[in-house]
Amino acid sequence: MRGSWGDPNWWGGGWWWGDTGGARHRGRWRGGRMFEQGDLKYVILRLLSEKPRHGYEIIKAMEERLGGTYSPSPGAVYPTLQFLEDAGYARTTVDEGGRKIYEITAEGRKYLEDNKSSVDEIFDRIADFAGSFFGGPMVEVHHAFKNVARATYSTATRTHDVEKLRKIREILNRATAEIEAINKPTSNV
Repeated sequence: MRGSWGDPNWWGGGWWWGDTGGARHRGRWRGGRMFEQGDLKYVILRLLSEKPRHGYEIIKAMEERLGGTYSPSPGAVYPTLQFLEDAGYARTTVDEGGRKIYEITAEGRKYLEDNKSSVDEIFDRIADFAGSFFGGPMVEVHHAFKNVARATYSTATRTHDVEKLRKIREILNRATAEIEAINKPTSNV
């Protein structure tokens, strides 16, 4: 099923641009929020329905499933986890290292099922986004860009060597010029 959680491309949808499903409209991503109010609890519960996770694992799983385009802040995830625990939809245990592991409860599974249409609508929006904005090869471009950024910053911030920093800048400037040249029309002279 397109947009199902098991689909590696589930993470797209018009919601990135503020498309809210029932009252669909086109426009910019509103308010700097990845999800509409209340959506995050469903996404987290769906993740917990797959397997118990640490809060950090939830953040990383969301980032991975969103193709690296979005990583929810701990300031959004942990309060949501606390809400889910307070509501009886999730519970915590502690691992050997003393970290909390969150798992869905029977009440949480029932809550997901009772809100199936809302949950499906969220994941349909997410799937639409994948198809329209980050489909296929664009995911690979995004991952490549992320790798360049990671390599650049991890190298540049660990050195005070002016020559190394100059080389990094030259490489980035060459890459920029080559990428921009792809869209320039060629002349038939």
